[in-house]
Amino acid sequence: MRVEDMVERVWPGREATIEVLGGGITNRNFKITLDDGAYVLRIGGKDTELLGIDRRVEHEASLAAAAVGVGPEVIAFIEPEGYLVTQFIGGAVVEPEAIREAEALRRVAQSLRAIHSGPPIAARFDSFRVVEAYAATAATHGIAIPPAYERARETAALVERARGPVPERPCHNDLLTANFIDDGHRIRIVDWEYAGMGDVFFDLANFAVNNGLTKDETAEFLRAYVGDVRPEHERSLTLMRFMSDFREAMWGVVQQALSDLDFDFRGYALDHFERLERTASERPFRKALAG
Repeated sequence: MRVEDMVERVWPGREATIEVLGGGITNRNFKITLDDGAYVLRIGGKDTELLGIDRRVEHEASLAAAAVGVGPEVIAFIEPEGYLVTQFIGGAVVEPEAIREAEALRRVAQSLRAIHSGPPIAARFDSFRVVEAYAATAATHGIAIPPAYERARETAALVERARGPVPERPCHNDLLTANFIDDGHRIRIVDWEYAGMGDVFFDLANFAVNNGLTKDETAEFLRAYVGDVRPEHERSLTLMRFMSDFREAMWGVVQQALSDLDFDFRGYALDHFERLERTASERPFRKALAG
């Protein structure tokens, strides 16, 4: 279906300006401007359910994020396609350099605390099972699993054992720089398609890794999130940095089978495998793994 037809279906008979929004790898996003304001129409990509995405869960998570003032207001959920319409947030996507500044780290931590303390979501996100599911899906679709996967899976089993049982909280699980918008008052977070009940330290590690935080910046961010930082907090974040890259690597692998977008998913996967192997070789990680 053409985006123009979808706009007519949502806003019948109304004059609208349609603008393509960049930044998406999995989905297509459009800014729809009408006489009463601006909205975002999010059209899900092909076969995204094989990435573990449930559009009903995304809708529920978006509502939960809006309820705590972090996500945009949800305007409509289009069925049966599962497309989402939200209020357009005026502001700027936070640049990688800016998001690493102390004040920005404090504001991101504040937003994540609100999410992690917010309404539960009717889905789980377990990074240890996600990577296994991605491997199975890739194999089913004829994509060769990189040799690095087996080594990473062995390390992941050690991480899971070291991490132990953890309380499950609502998490975003895809904290890329492009998913943060500064509206001038707070850091807002968009794109909730991977949200689920999970380990908050996956979220914290995912943010730290994806935004290139240095050791000192990571410590600053962790202080902003937990206040009184204890050794177990540092250990948890260090361990889950590995799992964040493992998930990203296997996401890149499975996307080679599913996506028709012009993007180097193979290179993306290899880059993350290389990074997780560097993490696994570093002394702080080995120390955290040993307890």
